Amino acid sequence: MAKTVSPTYNPQEHEEKLYYWWEEQGFFCPEIQENLGQSDPAKDPYVISMPPPNVTGALHLGHAIMDAVEDFLIRYKRMQGHPTLWVPGTDHAGIATQSVVEQQLAKSGSSRHTLGREAFVEEVWAWKDEYHARISGQQRRMGVSCDWKRERFTMDPGLSHAVRTSFVQLYQEGLIYRGTYLVNWSPQLHTAISDLEVEYEEEAGTLFTFKYLLEGSNEYIPVSTTRPETILGDTAVAVHPEDPRFRHFIGQQVRVPLMDRLVPVIGDQAVDRDFGTGALKVTPGHDHTDYEIGQRHNLPIISVLDEDACLNKEAGPFQGLTREEGRRQIWEKMQASGLTLDTQPHTVRVPRSQRSGEIVEPRISTQWFLRMREMADAAIQAVRAGHIEIVPRQFENVYFHWLDNIRDWCISRQLWWGHRIPVWYGPDSHMFCALDEQEAYAQALAHYGMDTTLTQDPDVLDTWYSSGLWPFSTLGWPEKTEDLRRFYPTSVLETGYDILFFWVAKMIMLGLKLTGDIPFRTVYLHGLVRDENGQKMSKSLGNIVDPLDLIRDFGADTLRFTLLTGTTPGNDLKLNRQRMESNRNFANKLWNAFRFLESHTADVELKLSHQPNEFATAYQLPPLAQLTLADRWILARLNQVIEEVTRLIEGWQIGEAGTQLYNFLWHEFCDWYLEAAKVYLHGSCVETKTRTVTTLVYTMEQSLRLLHPFMPFLTEAIWQELPAITQPVRSIMMSRWPCLTATAKQSLDDFLLLQQIVRAIRNVRAEHKIDPGQRLTAWLQAPQDLVLLQENENLLCTLARLDENQLRIETDIPITTKCVSANVETVTVYLPVADFLDLQAELDRLNKEIRETHARLEQSCHLMENPQFVTRAPAQVVEREQTKIRQLAQEMEQLLRRLGEVEQEVQ
Repeated sequence: MAKTVSPTYNPQEHEEKLYYWWEEQGFFCPEIQENLGQSDPAKDPYVISMPPPNVTGALHLGHAIMDAVEDFLIRYKRMQGHPTLWVPGTDHAGIATQSVVEQQLAKSGSSRHTLGREAFVEEVWAWKDEYHARISGQQRRMGVSCDWKRERFTMDPGLSHAVRTSFVQLYQEGLIYRGTYLVNWSPQLHTAISDLEVEYEEEAGTLFTFKYLLEGSNEYIPVSTTRPETILGDTAVAVHPEDPRFRHFIGQQVRVPLMDRLVPVIGDQAVDRDFGTGALKVTPGHDHTDYEIGQRHNLPIISVLDEDACLNKEAGPFQGLTREEGRRQIWEKMQASGLTLDTQPHTVRVPRSQRSGEIVEPRISTQWFLRMREMADAAIQAVRAGHIEIVPRQFENVYFHWLDNIRDWCISRQLWWGHRIPVWYGPDSHMFCALDEQEAYAQALAHYGMDTTLTQDPDVLDTWYSSGLWPFSTLGWPEKTEDLRRFYPTSVLETGYDILFFWVAKMIMLGLKLTGDIPFRTVYLHGLVRDENGQKMSKSLGNIVDPLDLIRDFGADTLRFTLLTGTTPGNDLKLNRQRMESNRNFANKLWNAFRFLESHTADVELKLSHQPNEFATAYQLPPLAQLTLADRWILARLNQVIEEVTRLIEGWQIGEAGTQLYNFLWHEFCDWYLEAAKVYLHGSCVETKTRTVTTLVYTMEQSLRLLHPFMPFLTEAIWQELPAITQPVRSIMMSRWPCLTATAKQSLDDFLLLQQIVRAIRNVRAEHKIDPGQRLTAWLQAPQDLVLLQENENLLCTLARLDENQLRIETDIPITTKCVSANVETVTVYLPVADFLDLQAELDRLNKEIRETHARLEQSCHLMENPQFVTRAPAQVVEREQTKIRQLAQEMEQLLRRLGEVEQEVQ
């Protein structure tokens, strides 16, 4: 590829071009990685099945954080030598996709019923093709390094075969069955929906209290409800068997208001004595709790609402009214009949469809169900035994609680878009479950002994059923493919914590049941992306952000880095433009550092270290003894950062790893090391310059590798411009993750001392408002570090802007001139800045520093006087505290001496 180095970093210039080059080279494919020799044969494959986004429209920031985290993990593991496979794909999203397509048809005056099932499904396929292309385009702009050749769709032929195969198997084992039960019904979509697709919202409502008249008596039981329209379907009144107010009524009968129907008074422990009047009207056909009570007491079930949530013929004179109008008229009729007692404002938990926002109606319906208890127990055991790890671990208890209380799963939906139930009915309603129509007819012929006509079940399967097979169906199951053998179980399932039950638990249950193995070894749950005020992003609030807009403004790397460093596992992230701008500045800082490096490499011959594995190749460093203190220090810090960043990533603290890299590169590499390196790069010694350039390039190249999973485009753009390193490896994503090397650890303390001295002098400049460019006279009294400081006078003069001709470094310096002083460990810095000095301000500063140092010393002494601390704390912690006390005591001695000197000058 043609390479030109721009004066500034422009993401739009590099990102798309680099991505399509990566894809063209096949770097995302595990087979290509192996052919190039990048993969370590001794390492297991690292596999992620991408949570398939719905083909309902463009991606949002929830998808962006998912893409960022998963791509980070894939790139990190690829650089460690694992053959990596990230399987991309999309989900047909039955309810959501059918809903948006129906909305589009409505705008043109049409409907699915006008088109008919076959034509409507064709319309949805066209929608899918359009939005699938849009989604994959967004993902490419995010830089996702998935294997596009293995891309799947939940309704492609292979996955559809997997769905039918699983259904037939589970049906034959008696785990899938057809039954009539109370389900959550969507009146707008005319389909059953899952418990998990119902969101409860607190809304203002009314608590209606009325009389339930006892048969043959003037007495009544006061009953409260928030839904008077369901009174018409009551089949009992329940009271708590231990409630002294009502228990004597148990066994008697009451008359349903407005209906000529007697129902029993029953006792049941489920009744909440503190809600309303303490007596409960029981409507098994329209409430989940009532349904369970009805099952326990063998109560009849009366449905008074139809599929549109309108009152039906069971409602008598109220037939045809909407539930809202029915509520009003029924209550008015009861008032006229003298049956009402009271109405009060009441906060109601209203069940709404997650997809359409409408109020969900519990309704008796014949549906297909999957028995869950056996599979749930296996899924619980898989996590308890440690076969699957959930990160963060706090979600394990939530997972266990849900599975402990799981109910059979209603898997059928009354939709046209989705996987059709593979069941056919004969003329006598006999059911034939088969992989396809041909097999169903073969079964029918064997059953009836003659040809007959079959009708396929019109329902489709819940979307979460097909996506529950995703980790293994995408690898070829039920066929015994090479991909399934090699890449299953997958390594990590990464997704938002909000679909732990929607999807994650279902994949675990179905994976264990159908493959006999776990679907993944780790579940990593990221948080939700919220706006800068902490609000959840939604269309109604108008705070939805399109990732492509942010990429256009800031670049994909900046968005990725912001998402990755802005959250910890399971915690939400507030996204604001200020953080985006800061991270864009970070990218520019690195680009400028590269340009500085480039300007000093032209005349320097850089050598590569040729290691057995060419993908571990790096620049060859000179012997440590020949390097300057700054060179030794940055290499030692790089070693620490490699170790700490790797440890944090392995512990799933990706955000903290990125923050540490940011701090190292910005504050240590750019702000300190580059400034220190200028001393030698502009010096007269060619050998020293060569060694410093080599150290500089080595440190940047290794740092780019560390940063690559966070910011792949920037690191690739810089890396490909580095001299010599691009051969034989063609891309940074195919290079090895940095490993630890031998370093001079003493340089860490030595350079830290220099940094503290420089900071102390800079602080004096700031406090006394001395021109930063003014070269100062400085006297350093250093009884213990004399040689170190003398050997690095040039660094001190450059970094602290000191006059090299007026710098004294001695073991003892008698002070006869007005000075500002600063204490740095055992070194005392004197700055004779009489022309700038405010003695009273210096006195105030010294007294403040003495108070703070004394408080710290006193705190450490109290700690050492505590016998529990001394005996229980680790030995290194106790030793560190003792060293701290000695250092603070020395500082106090120096500060008090300097205070006396200044006080004399004031007098």
